[in-house]
Amino acid sequence: MRDYEEVTAFLGEWGPFQRLVFFLLSASIIPNGFNGMSVVFLAGTPEHRCRVPDSANLSLAWRNHSAPTVLLDGRELPHRCRRYRLAALANFSALGLEPGRDVDLDGLEQESCLDGWDFSRDVYETTIVTEWNLVCEDDWKTPLTTSLFFVGVLVGSFVSGQLSDRFGRKNVLFATMAVQTGFSFLQIFSISWEMFTVLFVIVGMGQISNYVVAFILGAEILGKSVRIIFSTLGVCTFFAVGYMVLPVFAYFIRDWRMLLLALTVPGVLCVPLWWFIPESPRWLISQRRFNEAEEIIQKAARMNKVAAPAVIFDPVELQELTSLKQQKVYILDLFRTRNIATITIMSLLLWMLTSVGYFALSLNVPNLHGDAYLNCFLSALIEVPAYVTAWLLLRTLPRRYIIAGVLFWGGGVLLLIQVVPAEYSFLTIGLVMLGKFGVTAAFSMLYVFTAELYPTLVRNMAVGLTSMASRVGSIVAPYFVYLGAYYRVLPYIVMGSLTVLIGILTLFFPESFGVPLPETLEQMQRVKGFRCCRKSRDSVEREEVPKVRITAF
Repeated sequence: MRDYEEVTAFLGEWGPFQRLVFFLLSASIIPNGFNGMSVVFLAGTPEHRCRVPDSANLSLAWRNHSAPTVLLDGRELPHRCRRYRLAALANFSALGLEPGRDVDLDGLEQESCLDGWDFSRDVYETTIVTEWNLVCEDDWKTPLTTSLFFVGVLVGSFVSGQLSDRFGRKNVLFATMAVQTGFSFLQIFSISWEMFTVLFVIVGMGQISNYVVAFILGAEILGKSVRIIFSTLGVCTFFAVGYMVLPVFAYFIRDWRMLLLALTVPGVLCVPLWWFIPESPRWLISQRRFNEAEEIIQKAARMNKVAAPAVIFDPVELQELTSLKQQKVYILDLFRTRNIATITIMSLLLWMLTSVGYFALSLNVPNLHGDAYLNCFLSALIEVPAYVTAWLLLRTLPRRYIIAGVLFWGGGVLLLIQVVPAEYSFLTIGLVMLGKFGVTAAFSMLYVFTAELYPTLVRNMAVGLTSMASRVGSIVAPYFVYLGAYYRVLPYIVMGSLTVLIGILTLFFPESFGVPLPETLEQMQRVKGFRCCRKSRDSVEREEVPKVRITAF
């Protein structure tokens, strides 16, 4: 019995049909790049200090000294959340006393910002922070906004695969694109932080679902040789292109509502793709919709200018394909033996901590010295060579060594930031970008590495579970950025240490490069450097499981 790859081999690997699918699906990923990171500018926190109302009747000198000073990054700046009691300052001003010369400021009574804040407009005109005063006592709401967006991403990644299995790849792809675009548009009319955040969660659900379904659809339509390039250079590079578009839009549009409106337009432009992107023939076959699948393949043959067989799918063969039932597996199978459980737990940690590093570095861009828009563009640009490097390394070198190597690189340069003097900001920015390069390269390798470690029966489940662990990492990442409010380099110390630690852990994984993919759990390699169980238990671990032939649709 032939499988789907063999049946459709006459189409070739890289004809006009495959190129069209490759580039259109990749292009549909571009909005994910700027929607996923838009919070960097939508929730940017500008410089601010307590507002002094005109009714306070203060002289210019007392207005300038209305807030106590604090030392921040080697500079003395007005306190962002405290001011001297205005009633006392008004008395001193009325008496003609001068601050510092006639009055000792250190002994003055202080109060909170009872009249709100004055925000600098040097970088942002408006953000959700300035709109709803998400500073001082309410500054916890800013990282929570980002974390809840990634909670939506977590939920979306969990349900998107099931929805596409039930309703079809193409239908769910465009439905989730509509959710992402539509709810982003609704955010423009938010009247409160709570409304904005709830809508942002739904945008996150659509954002990742679009990404995942486009990945699945491309993997099922494209041939083996093109599939790896699509899943690395195609999807990832176009995501980076969208990421690079974000700071360009934000530079010219400084108002958060107008920026959000501009970011929804590319989603609307994706609507015509409905008439060019086909449904997955593999999925149609799994639903017994054979005529539709054959019609798509016939159309592909005409586009590629190749002769298609008169009958592509033999009815008897199709009946055998659809009657095959895979052995049922459960999530507990990923923890069946101590060796498998160790690999699974290590994989979960690897995905989660790598995700923390990637998203924390991306979200921390506004806190770097220099122009926030240029820094964000550089942070996106550095991903392109990282993806290319990852693809080249995966072709020729052992997996665990190259992943550990780029993690050591990324974590090591982040740890060096603490020894860079504050005045050498350009050097700090350079080290951050090099750290982002290493973490991004490692992140892009994890899908391939994890898929190679696990057998066919549980491969999709393992990749899905570890991918969800990365979403947990993205949820906690904003709070790593938040550490910078206490000490400028603390986020880099924590991220660098965790990245180096997970790099060391990667060395204990089994090597998958050049090794046949396992077909059963018993064929999984053992963890390096650990004795996962006593010899007396080997017989339990090697308990034989019936081999099942899995035919790819």
